[in-house]
Amino acid sequence: MDMELDTKGMNCPMPILKAKKAMKDMAGGETITIYATDAGSVADFGAFCRTGGHELVESSEADGVFTYVIKKAS
Repeated sequence: MDMELDTKGMNCPMPILKAKKAMKDMAGGETITIYATDAGSVADFGAFCRTGGHELVESSEADGVFTYVIKKAS
């Protein structure tokens, strides 16, 4: 894991916007782990990865916290 981003308590579209901003400074191939509580983030991060060419390495949920591991496109 190269970077972590805590977006718990934020509602759509903030988790995606924060992730997008954080990923600007990352090199291709680096990973970011994002924590969110917005249930809508599941579809949002899936679409974000598809449209941006990023790889959704892992997606899980535990106790209302969604965790995403995204590998930035090269």
